[in-house]
Amino acid sequence: MASASGLLLKISFFLMLLFSNGKGQLSPSFYSQTCPTLAATVKLVMTTSVLLDRRTGASILRLFFHDCFVNGCDGSVLLDDAGSFVGEKGAGPNANSLRGFNVIDTIKTAVELLCPKTVSCADILALAARDGVVLLGGPSWSVPLGRRDSTTASLSAANSNLPSPVSSLSQLISAFAAKGLNARDMTALSGAHTIGQARCVNFRSHIYSDANIDAAFASQRQGTCPSSGGDNNLAPLDAQTANAFDNAYFKNLLSSKGLLHSDQELFNNGTQDSLVRQYATNPSAFAADFAAAMVKMSNIGPLTGSSGEIRTNCRRVN
Repeated sequence: MASASGLLLKISFFLMLLFSNGKGQLSPSFYSQTCPTLAATVKLVMTTSVLLDRRTGASILRLFFHDCFVNGCDGSVLLDDAGSFVGEKGAGPNANSLRGFNVIDTIKTAVELLCPKTVSCADILALAARDGVVLLGGPSWSVPLGRRDSTTASLSAANSNLPSPVSSLSQLISAFAAKGLNARDMTALSGAHTIGQARCVNFRSHIYSDANIDAAFASQRQGTCPSSGGDNNLAPLDAQTANAFDNAYFKNLLSSKGLLHSDQELFNNGTQDSLVRQYATNPSAFAADFAAAMVKMSNIGPLTGSSGEIRTNCRRVN
């Protein structure tokens, strides 16, 4: 009897140790048993969405970035304002700018039908961001899963933690370092601007006031972005291949054709010049570094275990 009891104690201790060591760890196979159709479901909706609107890939990638940089990758960016609850959608970097929420809603609805109350909105967003990049010709990576959804949001953190389009190189490096990402990660992740568009209000000062910009490129952009007004007029972040995930963004920087001030800061006689040159001439190096940096970013402050919840509607807490 004593030996059986001792064996049970040892087994219990081993299981407890195994659980404690695994707590907080994300894994690409997290839903392999509980929702084996998850990856295929996300990919199907994303494929349809990108076919209907090529901007979707960039929009979802930006949503994920804006989620992770504000108190971790916890789906907080998806929450709507409701009553006294204030979400992050109204923050300066997000208002009239973030898009793609309806795509995440569509994926969530499909996933809930197949695997009710199982998959977090935070994980759906992480998978959708990867699929959007792949659908536009970019690299793939194994997405670590197992995040849970936040029950809170932070408007103030959204206003202060996200890098500004007028950031200097040192400010960009500091903002990423605060999230555990180094300067190489920052430069690689900035390559996400090879897809998507920006509003006139975010690049006006660069095309009218900065010296480190190609004159013909500045004049072209001024044609759709007046010195006053037209704040929401759009321009592609990469005018060469706006809907293709490639390394043209870095080639543009070599020609002083970065759309945002913060873009051109990466190639402006600073510490990242040599890396920008490398990415501009070696697309494989950029693809590999971008994929690695995305995995690293996706591990910022996830809620795991019994923290947070699994939302059934991504726009509100349960």
